[in-house]
Amino acid sequence: MKETTVEALKKENAIDLIAKQWMLVTAGTRESYNTMTANWGGVGYIWHRNVAFVFVRPERYTHDFMEREDIFTLSFYPEEYREALSICGTKSGRDIDKAAATGLVPEELPSGAMTFSQARLTLQCRKLFKSEMKDADFIERSIVDRWYGENGGFHTVYVAEIEKVYVNGDD
Repeated sequence: MKETTVEALKKENAIDLIAKQWMLVTAGTRESYNTMTANWGGVGYIWHRNVAFVFVRPERYTHDFMEREDIFTLSFYPEEYREALSICGTKSGRDIDKAAATGLVPEELPSGAMTFSQARLTLQCRKLFKSEMKDADFIERSIVDRWYGENGGFHTVYVAEIEKVYVNGDD
């Protein structure tokens, strides 16, 4: 894995990258980390910084790590890892060792943040802001009906500066 610049993201379709290809959100250290699959989030520019934003429900084990750590990673994979990402999105790290179950190889970045060696792209992100979504803040009520209630609690939104970008291969 080699470090590159945030300019590498220009050749990516961010909506497709997150919504269709999915990503792993990983927080913690080599000694204790967790990862989960997500396809809600984005990248952009705010406060004169390149940022990523992600949504994590408080029920998710990864939420504990996101709350504890200042740095997390977002990592993206070739299509042949779709089943591994599916497992990371449907099984809890409280119950299984996701790396062992999927064959993903944990890799520690120089910062101590974690990713996986199979990632074709990893964004190392430092939290800048977080907020808990609230029922009263929704203008479009059908979103609450569709995605919350018996589906789980309201997400915590994290906005983080993209500090480093790593690529594998010729990206």
